[in-house]
Amino acid sequence: MAEGKSKTGVVKKRASKREKKDWIAAYIFIAPVTLGLLVFYIWPFIQNIWFSFNEVSKFNVATFCGLANYQKVFRDGEVLKTFGNTLKYVVVTVPVGLFLSILIATLLNSKIKGTSIYRTLYFLPSVTMAAAVAMVWKWIYNEKMGILNSAIRALGGKGVGWLTDPKIALYSVMIVGLWMSVGYNMIILLAGMQGISKSYYEAAQIDGAGPIQLFFKVTIPLLTPTIFFVMITSIISGFQVFDVIYMMIGKTNPAYANTQTVVMLFYRQAFDYGYKGYAAAISILIFAVIMLVTVIQMIGQKKWVNYD
Repeated sequence: MAEGKSKTGVVKKRASKREKKDWIAAYIFIAPVTLGLLVFYIWPFIQNIWFSFNEVSKFNVATFCGLANYQKVFRDGEVLKTFGNTLKYVVVTVPVGLFLSILIATLLNSKIKGTSIYRTLYFLPSVTMAAAVAMVWKWIYNEKMGILNSAIRALGGKGVGWLTDPKIALYSVMIVGLWMSVGYNMIILLAGMQGISKSYYEAAQIDGAGPIQLFFKVTIPLLTPTIFFVMITSIISGFQVFDVIYMMIGKTNPAYANTQTVVMLFYRQAFDYGYKGYAAAISILIFAVIMLVTVIQMIGQKKWVNYD
């Protein structure tokens, strides 16, 4: 590598031809991903911010309106209603899903036969298309011919409007969301558990720790970073829930207002009504809420780790 002196007398190392070729090759390899991020993520995000300060026609002609869209967002009762539905979905599904994921991961981390088969069965819903999942569960929940109501009637009960009763429709959809997400989170937690050194368990067992103490005193503390990752990703996906609810709950459904999430409202304002500027303001609000929750979690993680 060649060397040269700068005006300040500091010796600078010049890159050799081999290093320059390596740099060029590296930039060529990352160019497709970088361009993809710029074209499909960064530029649309910047454009969306600009649209949120404009009235946008169906032909994407923007007319600047300042903070009018954001003022409308905070005065719109429907926005508050959908945020309430979304928050309820997150508050229920995240802790329940985390508990089930840890439980299943712990069972699969033990020495049982057919572990690979169980992993596949639990993970399969996570890679199944949301449209297929929604259609299957929509038939399961069908009020007249669904499996659940058929079983209830066979036992002498009355059918339940799983997707039409405003009081329980959102909880019915939550079950589907949990069924789809638990397997993915389980795989991540299982990988974290298998990354814990056996020496910790052996040392604790020498000190007389039992299975329950090993779980709460060794597994959970050492699994904390993985748990936080799963929690953060689950909260983000919970605030962005859209496809399953959209396909299971139609607009004419009496439970639509009680199950509509904030992302569904964004979609309806942008593509059904054509209010793209207002929809952009709603999406920026969603982004701000997710960022705020993520920052709070990151601060909580640091305090937890320092405390332990």
